[in-house]
Amino acid sequence: MAKAAPSIDTTKFITACQVGGIDAYTIDEGPARGVRVLCVNTGAGLRYRVLADRGLDIDQAFLNQHSLAFLSHKGVTPPTRSLDRGLDWLKGFPVGLLTSCGPYNIGSPCIDQSEELGLHGPHSNTAASIESVIQPDPHTGRNDMTIVGLLRYGAFYGPCIQLRRTIRSTLGFNTINVTDEFFNAANTPVSHAWLLHINFGYPLLDAGAEFCYDAQKVEPVGGSDTSAEYFKAGNNYKRIPSPLPEHRGPNSFVGYIYPKTARDGRATVAIVNRRLGLGVAIRYNSKEFTRCANWQHWGKHEYVAALEPSTGSVEGRDKDRASGILQTLRPGGRKTYQYSIDVITAREKLKELLAMNA
Repeated sequence: MAKAAPSIDTTKFITACQVGGIDAYTIDEGPARGVRVLCVNTGAGLRYRVLADRGLDIDQAFLNQHSLAFLSHKGVTPPTRSLDRGLDWLKGFPVGLLTSCGPYNIGSPCIDQSEELGLHGPHSNTAASIESVIQPDPHTGRNDMTIVGLLRYGAFYGPCIQLRRTIRSTLGFNTINVTDEFFNAANTPVSHAWLLHINFGYPLLDAGAEFCYDAQKVEPVGGSDTSAEYFKAGNNYKRIPSPLPEHRGPNSFVGYIYPKTARDGRATVAIVNRRLGLGVAIRYNSKEFTRCANWQHWGKHEYVAALEPSTGSVEGRDKDRASGILQTLRPGGRKTYQYSIDVITAREKLKELLAMNA
């Protein structure tokens, strides 16, 4: 059931786009020329841009005047299979609020069962077929707005995977709800992995802001000595620093968070900027995403961090297979993920997020 949109007097406007809705257009300039986008205005301050040609991921996202996400120097580019090898994926990485990774592999390039796999898989370079765009219509009591799109990955003889993604927001509320439904359309089983690269940037991300979560444990990724030192017990790795000179180039801190959850698996991880009175909470189910990576890259100009719910590690599919955490979709098999990105300004709600660090 749709939520009641607050403070909308339907006697004072005739067109719903005056209070919110979805605009569709094609970028006509620069490296992004030809890319289809859908711009969502919730009517409550949150505006975000969905890239139909880049996996129905989200790049730009603003709460009023404040950007929530980091945007790369190159920006959006058209999808291409030429970036599937090694670290080439980074050449087309727009960053943005949500870049999804998978669906066959996530993490580092590797060779797994004689198959060469590039960084983070093909999703971000896959265009969607739009099935529907449903506008809100407060005059009839419909306050939800939705985008539904279909993505197909694969080849003849397989693997052949289908994703139906639904993105939903509601007039008057600053939340993005996403449902990802995978289907193995082929006649052979296929390796499956899924990661949500949810990226934050200035001014939400700034010195003194905090990551918020109540974790059962936090562990550094791989054999990185710098990450091991940074995420060791007693360090305040939740408080965001100013740019660090040692984070020139690819140097970063990366750790895995295993947040405490409700009995049904619900988990929340977040970022809060007290100075702005602004936070973003990611709500997901730990039965779907078994861990959450925390990427922190404090480079000058490239000042970005992410919270990344995932089904496995970011160390390569070969390592996930060897450790027994790699998932498989059987022929005809389905798997569904549901999660939300909730932008928060209410003081009491921000206090609740900060209390997770107590």
